[in-house]
Amino acid sequence: MDQDYALFVRVVESGSISAAARALRLSPAMVSKRLARLEARLGTRLAHRTTRRLVTTEAGQRFYDDLVRILAAASEAEARVAGHGVPAGRLRVTAPTSFGRMHIAPHIKPFLDQHPRIALELDLSDGFTDLVGGRFDMAIRISGAGEGNLVAHRLAANRRILCTAPDYLAEAGAPATLADLARHRLLAAENQLPWRIEGPDGLSVIDGESIVRTNSSEVVRELAISGLGIALRSTWDIAGELRSGRLQRVLRDHEGASDVSIQAVYPRAALTPAPVRLFTEWLGRIFAPVAPWDGDA
Repeated sequence: MDQDYALFVRVVESGSISAAARALRLSPAMVSKRLARLEARLGTRLAHRTTRRLVTTEAGQRFYDDLVRILAAASEAEARVAGHGVPAGRLRVTAPTSFGRMHIAPHIKPFLDQHPRIALELDLSDGFTDLVGGRFDMAIRISGAGEGNLVAHRLAANRRILCTAPDYLAEAGAPATLADLARHRLLAAENQLPWRIEGPDGLSVIDGESIVRTNSSEVVRELAISGLGIALRSTWDIAGELRSGRLQRVLRDHEGASDVSIQAVYPRAALTPAPVRLFTEWLGRIFAPVAPWDGDA
């Protein structure tokens, strides 16, 4: 590959010309000169830069994304031709905080034991993470909506059930119908209400306000365990509490809408990088055909 292409990738990933120059053992002036030469050859500006900071233009970001995929494909092809056959490279993954801690982190060691040349980075966040902007190779999403420029590989269903603590039921009684929820305390994080509930009579929408306002799903789980109210929780999040009896299901013939699933999401490319493909397949074998947390729900 053209050496100026590789230099541009290093500059973007380093975040500045000076940092890239140190990594490449070149002078900042030489890095700037080669970057300007590449822009002149392409006929477009790739980045706004100073010696302290670099921000890609829209064209530069597209070019960077394409180059990263090309470099990954070239590295994999070279390994195959050379007879190495050992998957290698960086794998940057983003996932929701609780799910990543509970159901991704425990499986990282055996994955890396099998693929020791893959360098895995795991970023946990409850916000929506932009793969391209964040320069991630893949994301674990809990979502129902697809993204047109990304591949979404379904890993498992995301079953959500209504639940609360025994202490709350002793105090407030159990709802017999969805309509009864209007007289109960509800628990939900920001933007999680209204609830879309499926049952024997089809789809229903339950609106209301959470008794406590929070941006944390983990807080909602703890509030439900404490007996403060009724929550709609994913079974992957509360399987242990259901087994121990700290939480109990209510309205057992109703669940959250089934159009939401747990997905591995990554950029669409002619050749999926080996680390992305292998990690997706690894998780798929763990979570399918029946997710390990759904045995008791």
